[in-house]
Amino acid sequence: MRVAVVCNIDNDHAGVINRFGRSCPGSENRECCEEMVAALQEGGHDTLLCEGDKGLLTTLERFMPPDLQARPSGIVFNYARGIQGESRYTHLPAVLEMAGVPYTGSSPLGHAIADDKVFTKQIIRASGVPTPNFRVMRQGTESIGDLRFPVVVKPRREGCSYGLQLVHNPAQLRQAVEAIVTHYEQDALVEEYIDGREITVALLGNAELEVLPLVEQDFGDAKTPLYTWEAKHIGVGSPVKVCPAQLDSKLATMLREISAATFRACLCRDLARVDLRIDRSGQPFVLEINANPDLSKGASFPVSAKTAGHSFSSLINRILDLAHTRYFGSGIPKPTPLGKSPL
Repeated sequence: MRVAVVCNIDNDHAGVINRFGRSCPGSENRECCEEMVAALQEGGHDTLLCEGDKGLLTTLERFMPPDLQARPSGIVFNYARGIQGESRYTHLPAVLEMAGVPYTGSSPLGHAIADDKVFTKQIIRASGVPTPNFRVMRQGTESIGDLRFPVVVKPRREGCSYGLQLVHNPAQLRQAVEAIVTHYEQDALVEEYIDGREITVALLGNAELEVLPLVEQDFGDAKTPLYTWEAKHIGVGSPVKVCPAQLDSKLATMLREISAATFRACLCRDLARVDLRIDRSGQPFVLEINANPDLSKGASFPVSAKTAGHSFSSLINRILDLAHTRYFGSGIPKPTPLGKSPL
């Protein structure tokens, strides 16, 4: 099958008409995208690595032209963050919906919900899923109501822990909110810090969900036990991933259930990762959900999948198969070995 892996690797904005709106603060890891291509080739697919920019549809039309019945002849493996503007994670799915190209992962609506941390919290709270108390701020001087310090401050619509800060008093809060509004050009989400264990939960599926083994982010004796951008990308205070997380069975079951409820409430598809904290009394809280989780080999999702028995190749091909089944009602036919005829 023809599979186009679509990423946003090139950050020089050559693939846009105008430079306009908030630019994505980072880009995808080329090595990770190339590993996905290799994994899909191992699965027997004809692959192409594409940049998710204004030239994409022309590229896809050449690579996967429709057959005589106008049935799509290929599928996109979506790993794009978007280039610029608001709700960037929705851009590629929306373009593919318009063009009639099937793709892995959530719809534009699912990405819009997961990308907006405030909407996520409102929606999951309405579904009975616990999440830390929060406020939305633009000055940092607004009333915090019943929020208790310390609080976590982060941009409303960014991933990868961009702008994430732990603050302990009103003066720090004002500075943190002002920095986010100025640098990221969006509201700041201010939520109570949950002092306790951090767990990530990887999910695969649609009508039926597979909850992969739970991963604990063990911060050891780190001064700030928080998964900041520095911890994720330059190793400063980076936690050790423990999988499977050592939890009692009742708590583990609860985490699986509320993670699945979060997945469904946020209208995710095929895959997602839910991030949680467990306070000192054992109460779990959902921090956020990522509808386009990090799939680089050392990240939590592949670590969890490996514990479940997946190789990196089988994980990537499993995600593709889930999307194919969702669109066409069945998994991808196995490729016929060379020199043999199909039965």
